[in-house]
Amino acid sequence: MVKVDWFKGVFPALVTPFDENENFDEEKFRALIRYVLPYVNGVVPCGTTGEFVYMSHEERNRAIEIAVEECKGKAKVVAGTGASSTKETIELTKKAKELGADAALVVSPFYFKPTYNELYEHYQALDEIGIPLILYNIPQCSGVHKEWWTTEGLADLKSVIGIKDSSGIMPFMMSLFEKVKGKIAIFCGHDEIGSAALAAGADGVILASANMLPDIWKEIYDSTKKGDYARAAELQKSIQKIARIVVRQGGNEAVKEGLNMMGIPVGRSRRPVMPGDVCRREDREELRIELEGLGKIPSKKIIYKLPNKTIETKVPSIPETPNIVDNWTMRVGEGYAGPPMYELAHVDLLIGLKGGPVEKAMDKALELDKKENKLRIINERPKTLLVPTITVRTKKAAEHIYTHATNGVNLAIELSKKDGFLPETILDDIVMIANVFVHPSAANVKRINVNNYKAMRYAIRKAIEARPTLKELIEEKECARHPFRYTP
Repeated sequence: MVKVDWFKGVFPALVTPFDENENFDEEKFRALIRYVLPYVNGVVPCGTTGEFVYMSHEERNRAIEIAVEECKGKAKVVAGTGASSTKETIELTKKAKELGADAALVVSPFYFKPTYNELYEHYQALDEIGIPLILYNIPQCSGVHKEWWTTEGLADLKSVIGIKDSSGIMPFMMSLFEKVKGKIAIFCGHDEIGSAALAAGADGVILASANMLPDIWKEIYDSTKKGDYARAAELQKSIQKIARIVVRQGGNEAVKEGLNMMGIPVGRSRRPVMPGDVCRREDREELRIELEGLGKIPSKKIIYKLPNKTIETKVPSIPETPNIVDNWTMRVGEGYAGPPMYELAHVDLLIGLKGGPVEKAMDKALELDKKENKLRIINERPKTLLVPTITVRTKKAAEHIYTHATNGVNLAIELSKKDGFLPETILDDIVMIANVFVHPSAANVKRINVNNYKAMRYAIRKAIEARPTLKELIEEKECARHPFRYTP
């Protein structure tokens, strides 16, 4: 028999909101908990996604206290109380019990990489506190991996009620099902394999992406429990790109970027994590598009003011999206997308009025290019000039830029028409110049196409929304990274 019957279902690994001075923002933390509560069985404050390693004991205790207050009678609170030393972990775990947490999630002691026996004795010391304990295996962060035989032994401790495995290693999880299933609860902590783990027998999930998508994870869990594995797999597929970005591109910052775009402000991560680095700008833009597709970023009406008319359009809007877009003399946007290195794409974009400086520059460039024939008009509505960044010297390079990159750029234009950023009523009033980069060593034509589509779509949005905004530039002034190489 499992030691408790409540530890199952969906538990978001909550981010910890910080203000612009990196102070714990209690009100935003409460708002986040209230957002997820209708869909979840419990919450996990002060875990990995909550940046517990960057928080003081006082901050961690306060976060747990707030979570208990907000969840009372509605959901369980599993408090992250792990630390490098046994002494510190005992102190934090005792305090979590005192504050009313329902259980403690305790990560493997990290940094000095204890042996399996030392791991066992660490949890054995915690067993005396009398609060339900959940083992936490995340070797990619802790540097320590709980082998199945360690977990099998720990499962016999009276206070251990479950394990969260964030390794993403399915063979390890299958070993847990063989050795401890039915004795303690087994939770998946790796967003990319959530539905697969549930279908295989996991009792629940503790996930970073559940901050943004608690309703979808609830449906995945419910579908699996009803035996509707096809529906669960379909839902997992619909959020897989978000899961991949969260898991592989700095979960705490990626989740915060997503929540901020959704209108649930949680601030940035604490240093040394910086916006635009571990979670790159292209990851942010892709995250936005995926959240839009799921309806998490709603559309709103905005006004395009041109000299001779005013146009109303509707676009998926983030907090930075302006209500009025004017000054169409010249709007500038930039987009960058990869991988891989040789197939990455970089687009510099100008959008302007017909008869204005952008069209005059276009006409002048085409006039000068008559002999070389390197520049091409690739779209008529809006009229769009493609300018290669590098000199096109070979037949292969010409195919890459004028066929595969061009197809990607045109796809971005078509989708920008559909999502409202390039409404039908403006197409005959504007022109665009796209400076497009394709690496001379590029070979994978699919990636050339896809990356140029992404880069162009980002560039169009940034040009329309005048991003990065001044606020973003100030916030990220110390975060600039060259996309090809960064040496401190």
